[in-house]
Amino acid sequence: MGRPVTIFTGQWADIPFEKLAPMIKSMGYDGVEIACWGDHFDVDKFDDEEYLKGRWAILEKNGLNCFAISNHLMGQCVCDNIDVRHKGILSAEVWGDGEPEGVRRRAAAQMVKTAKACANFMKLRPASMAKSPIEPTVNGFTGSSIWQWLYSFPPVPPSAIEEGYKDFAARWTPILDEFDKVGVNFALEVHPTEIAFDIASAERALSAIKGHKRFGFNYDPSHFGYQGVDYVKFIRKFADRIYHVHVKDAWWGHGNGEAGVFGGHTEFTDPRRYWDFRSPGHGDVNFEEIIVALNDIKYKGPLSVEWEDGRMDRVHGGTEACAFTRKIDFPTSDVVFDSAFDKSNQ
Repeated sequence: MGRPVTIFTGQWADIPFEKLAPMIKSMGYDGVEIACWGDHFDVDKFDDEEYLKGRWAILEKNGLNCFAISNHLMGQCVCDNIDVRHKGILSAEVWGDGEPEGVRRRAAAQMVKTAKACANFMKLRPASMAKSPIEPTVNGFTGSSIWQWLYSFPPVPPSAIEEGYKDFAARWTPILDEFDKVGVNFALEVHPTEIAFDIASAERALSAIKGHKRFGFNYDPSHFGYQGVDYVKFIRKFADRIYHVHVKDAWWGHGNGEAGVFGGHTEFTDPRRYWDFRSPGHGDVNFEEIIVALNDIKYKGPLSVEWEDGRMDRVHGGTEACAFTRKIDFPTSDVVFDSAFDKSNQ
């Protein structure tokens, strides 16, 4: 199918964007999914045409395209119960005095800016570049006021969970309305700590915001397998809501039995862990089945590598991951093989 192969710059935010771009090209990628942190993309400059053109100039100089931007860190703070962890991922302006509701409101305002930045940025794509196969898209997180109640003890009343989904809808519906005004999709990366972390919770989140057309998913199989969630079924179940795709791998069942699915408060790469993230092709995700399902739903968007593997050099891994992604992708057929037996086709 020849989908473009891109890489998410979030895990490379310690490298200035202008220096990172040629590195990404040398690894073999067609483009980037730009993170809105580090110096990679400043959403506060959403209406600064010179700045936005400057981002494109860096990409064009290095033969790279862009089809989506991502603002996971800001989205996380829209619904979360704010604490000291969030101070470490927010700017001083958004953190402010740290009063939780103020932080959530400022984060929501930043997500609206992100939608406007994405819309304006994508409109300035140089004529020399291939058009995007997807609508302008912002990937990210939503946060959740109820994640801490994942394990229901002391028993959590169903009404408390329902209030969490109502809170999500109340905070995100106005944001999604602003996304709609500028023609941009929001793609939630279904993930632990979010309002949606598996198929059941994704259905509930979609229902809570009444199927808002701008709300969909940044599909990432690495967050499902170790939970026991059918990551191929997710694609087929939400076929019309797969707005973007991450190629990211994980393995599970490889620890020594001391730390389970919840991680045992161990760090990534700890050999006791039941699961961990791996470079694409080195984990347990069946990408063959994923590509078949993506072909079946006619997804034509980018395959964006989100590279995380604490056991491997990232340039080596990123290069290898690009080649792996190209290898697993394949075009669909317009002809069913046994139709060749039909005399009218001979």
